[in-house]
Amino acid sequence: MRDPLAEPSDLIRSVSRALRVLESVGRAPRGLTVKQIARRCELTVATTYHLVRTLAYEGYVIRREDGTYIVGLEIADRYRELVSAFRGPPAVGDALRRAALDTGYSHYLGRFVGGRIAVTASAEGARSPFLDDVAPGFDEGGHATALGKALLATLTPDQRSRYLRDYGMRAFTPTTITTPEALEADLAAGERRGMQIEMGQFRQGLASAAVAVVADRDMERRLVLACSMPAAEMLTSARVVRAKLTAARNVAEALSGGESATA
Repeated sequence: MRDPLAEPSDLIRSVSRALRVLESVGRAPRGLTVKQIARRCELTVATTYHLVRTLAYEGYVIRREDGTYIVGLEIADRYRELVSAFRGPPAVGDALRRAALDTGYSHYLGRFVGGRIAVTASAEGARSPFLDDVAPGFDEGGHATALGKALLATLTPDQRSRYLRDYGMRAFTPTTITTPEALEADLAAGERRGMQIEMGQFRQGLASAAVAVVADRDMERRLVLACSMPAAEMLTSARVVRAKLTAARNVAEALSGGESATA
């Protein structure tokens, strides 16, 4: 959500409008006509036509035979570049894949990016249910995932309150924590436990655990490691999960040192 009060004095309107057009097309997998785009973006049809033609020329949207527009392949290229930048050196991905192979659990790295919780790298494990919405990119369910909780736990209470106010506490399942007070108690329990966990709060039947691997005064440098598994395995193997996660954390700590050295 854009903050009108934060609008720069030198805002280039045409660029801003083009991005709004791109966002509208991206939210409509079946495609939109120029008139539909204009209506959604509150622009004139003439202005929208020029913007869409430019975006199509650059490859960011594609015009189909029925006259509708969908996102173009250039978006996929930018996403791959984003994932690569988030992940860091190739050794990071290698370490995650080794951890996933050794434990059978999917592993994820997360950090704050621009003040928001983001998954920055992942590796799928054979014993973990596949989650297509827990992939490199922004995490909209920080209050409901162990990765998000581990990062939120590094904030002050006031910072957490502002974060939750800005991004909300959506109920993903009937057991999702949806009040700041309940989350504070849950984070405190995680601190005593030595790892943050959630069971069925993001997806029913799924559990996840996370630990902080880099604690830095700069919130953008903080790094957490998480893994996901069937909820039943968390119930019976919490100590084993913590041991395996800690072993993987040691690898992540070494990698984070190398990443800092190359920064």
